[in-house]
Parts: sequence; structure tokens; C-alpha cells
Amino acid sequence: MGLISLVWGIFAMLWMVLALIPLLGWGNWFLIPFAAVGAIIAAIGIALTSREKRGRAKAGLVLNGIVIIVAMWRLGLGGGVI
Repeated sequence: MGLISLVWGIFAMLWMVLALIPLLGWGNWFLIPFAAVGAIIAAIGIALTSREKRGRAKAGLVLNGIVIIVAMWRLGLGGGVI
């Protein structure tokens, strides 16, 4: 689960960089739920793995959390959230 959430977070981070380009900000509407699913997968990975093997899941949770925050900020900045 940790590796899946980490790869999910990296893919979401790449998508976020693309969605920062003007006229592609509509991608943030799809990016937020996508990153939320990745964060849920990471939380499940943290809950189900032993203490020594939680590093990847924690990294995936942090990456997906950053993506969600930046995407929400970008939507607010561009007027996407009314």
C-alpha cells in the first residue's frame, strides 16, 4: 500500500505542475479527488503496516496532502471556487 500511495502521489504531483499552467487550471477539479483517493490509500497503508515499514505510506500521504492544498489554493486564486 505504501508503494502504491507513493507512486500515486508522484503522479498527482506531476499532474499538479501541469494544472498550474494557465488555461489548464480546470484540471484541479479532477486532481483534488484523485489526490484524496491517494491520501486514503496512504492512510490505510499506515494503519495496516508495521511501524518500521511506514515510510513510503507516510511519504505518499505528505505528497497527496501537498497536492490537495496547492490545488485548492490554485482554484481559489483563479476564481474556480465560488
